[in-house]
Amino acid sequence: MKLGIVDTTFARYDMGGVAINTLKNASPHVRIVRYTVPGIKDLPVACKKLIEEEECDIVLAFGMPGPEPIDKQCAHEASQGLIFTQILTNKHIIECFVYEDEANTPKELISICEDRARKHAFNALRLATDRNALIKHAGKGLRQGKPDVGPLKG
Repeated sequence: MKLGIVDTTFARYDMGGVAINTLKNASPHVRIVRYTVPGIKDLPVACKKLIEEEECDIVLAFGMPGPEPIDKQCAHEASQGLIFTQILTNKHIIECFVYEDEANTPKELISICEDRARKHAFNALRLATDRNALIKHAGKGLRQGKPDVGPLKG
């Protein structure tokens, strides 16, 4: 299995590195291809190149939009590009964005980045190896980067 990691130089934390370490510890036989681009709107084409040219089975796309309205607009555009790329390639791209204004302190922001990167790496690994692996977690209120909220009672 080959897994792609795409991240940006704009991000303020190396989430791609966290994901790579997580994947290497979880599955030492997974092959990882990393591609770092300048900004968040560069993610879709980098993911497409990893899928088509490097034959990655699944790709994780990491971005860290800033707190300004233009940053959020760029993140939305990048997200739409990632969705379109998934449709074009028929491959999953796990989007892992952490917004700078999700936290009040750098320490809290780092915690979100690490947790989200790790959990998305595990989810990508599960999807790439067994598309049914996540079924047992359906409707459980699981979160990446924040505490799980649990399922609704009813």
